[in-house]
Amino acid sequence: MAIEKALYTARGTATGGRTGTAKSDDGRLDIQLSTPKALGGDDGAGTNPEQLFAAGYAACFIGALKAVGARHKKAIPADASINAEVSIGPHAGKPGAFGIAVALTVSLPGFDKSEAEALVAEAHEVCPYSNATRGNVDVALSVA
Repeated sequence: MAIEKALYTARGTATGGRTGTAKSDDGRLDIQLSTPKALGGDDGAGTNPEQLFAAGYAACFIGALKAVGARHKKAIPADASINAEVSIGPHAGKPGAFGIAVALTVSLPGFDKSEAEALVAEAHEVCPYSNATRGNVDVALSVA
């Protein structure tokens, strides 16, 4: 899916793969990476791409909820939260390849379940992470 116009471009560089480092061009992100034991690593002190993806998707999805809420004149509470679980494993139907699956659990205090589910469904259509992964990542949405 293409965008009409880039409003912002993030730039980052990784060195050393899953046991290296990752940095942003502005220096705000400078982290050590390590591989989880489940993927054959030493489970070192660093983070991993799946954790970064989970945190980014969760933060972005809250932004999408706020945009959708504003359209409907419904304020998303400051304590709204997204629990993102990003799993990695063998890709179904592509021998030797890996894929990811995402489960997002949304907490929207002050909203009844049906209203929250409608906002979440619409936010899933708006969220750039959802749009970038649609058709390539299994995304499960639920409202807590």
